[in-house]
Amino acid sequence: MHNETDDAVVPGHRHAYDAEQYWETRYREAEQLWSGNPNPVLVDVAARLEPGTALDLGCGDGSDAIWLAGRGWQVTSADISATALARAADRAATAGVGGAVDWQRHDLTRTLPDGRFDLVSAQFLHSPVAFPRETVLRSAAEHVAPGGTLLVVGHLELPPWADHHGPEHDPELYLPTPEEVLADLDLPAAQWRTERADVVARQVRGPEGQPGTTTDSIVALVRVG
Repeated sequence: MHNETDDAVVPGHRHAYDAEQYWETRYREAEQLWSGNPNPVLVDVAARLEPGTALDLGCGDGSDAIWLAGRGWQVTSADISATALARAADRAATAGVGGAVDWQRHDLTRTLPDGRFDLVSAQFLHSPVAFPRETVLRSAAEHVAPGGTLLVVGHLELPPWADHHGPEHDPELYLPTPEEVLADLDLPAAQWRTERADVVARQVRGPEGQPGTTTDSIVALVRVG
């Protein structure tokens, strides 16, 4: 439930907070929670597509949306945190693309923005708070327009320093393989074409600047029917 490139989500006690309280607290406690860069897999995939309409789920600080808008996309971005959305809107305005992004507050477990989109992006949609990820992703698939792309990128493992958070480390955090993501989506084979289902290693830096490597799961599907 976040947008990230350098930091992995810090696991926590899944039932200690409701989702809105958890993410509002995290954003209010840090002036910058993520790297401020667009996610590299999104950049790679979207750069090959004709700009159209995009839905950015769990948009965080808006880095992906701002990158897309700067390349001609009309973007709808959703997040549960009002603080994150306000910061993202300010960043978009500063970048000169504020008019190309519609920022909407949604608890994705309850609602998603209306409409169908040429690209639906779910980047690192994990949460230490109880979160029905599979259900949300199936709902997201319903918002992909014919010919559009569903892109799901997630952690397959956490970086080495994640274990140093002691009692906040949550071994139950769901980090599915590409095959498990496809199985969770359970989309009709006649209506979807799998473009990517692979694993990539990525260099990251921890909260104290320490280098490390983490592994991500990538699934990209095109709606053909």
